[in-house]
Amino acid sequence: MATQTSLTDLTDAEWELLQPLLSEAISRRGRPRRHSLRAILNAIFSVLRTGCAWRFLPTELPAWQTVYYYLRKWRRDGTWRFLHTLLRERLRIRLGRHPQPSAGIIDSQSVKTTGVGGMRGYDGGKQVKGRKRHVLVATEGLVLTVTVHPADIMDRDGVKLLLPSETIRTLFPWLQHVWLDAGYNGRGKGKDWIESALGWHAEIVKHRPRYKKVWVFEDLPDDQIDWST
Repeated sequence: MATQTSLTDLTDAEWELLQPLLSEAISRRGRPRRHSLRAILNAIFSVLRTGCAWRFLPTELPAWQTVYYYLRKWRRDGTWRFLHTLLRERLRIRLGRHPQPSAGIIDSQSVKTTGVGGMRGYDGGKQVKGRKRHVLVATEGLVLTVTVHPADIMDRDGVKLLLPSETIRTLFPWLQHVWLDAGYNGRGKGKDWIESALGWHAEIVKHRPRYKKVWVFEDLPDDQIDWST
């Protein structure tokens, strides 16, 4: 049994869990692989955790071209989604929950990016030029689905990209309730669209009011305290 040689490598226990799932998800047709699937995953996690360029992968790992090939292949054929779904459902069962969630939370985050390698836009509210990560998570924080789009797409419009009406109800048939913030308000959009197009109940969560601090000096009478500051 292989041992963990890097902090980003899979442990033996993690590989024992993933190995049968990968075997189920990946076709065995074609020529024999030169590198083990565990080595491929270790290389992918190395890039993910360290942020290094592909060409700077450690030499003890498979060639970066091979690793990048599997990363793209598994994204396109649904292997990543398959693994993520099975692991999420198993974890929910361990937490005493049903594998399929009945409620979720929607939110987004705008992140700064360069002009190289894809779409981007300017988020005037956050004053960020880049892309926006839009996510739907279960109530315990486990990711259900995610999409990335230009940051200039407002939340109430981007939710349609996150929740495609033709597939989302098939993926999560038990889902009935979602929480959102005020950015999803808008006639016929955001909250309204979720309720009309998907038949879910959407609830806008309001932030707690922010109170101003008032400095009170005990040696001053009340009529000399300026309460307006």
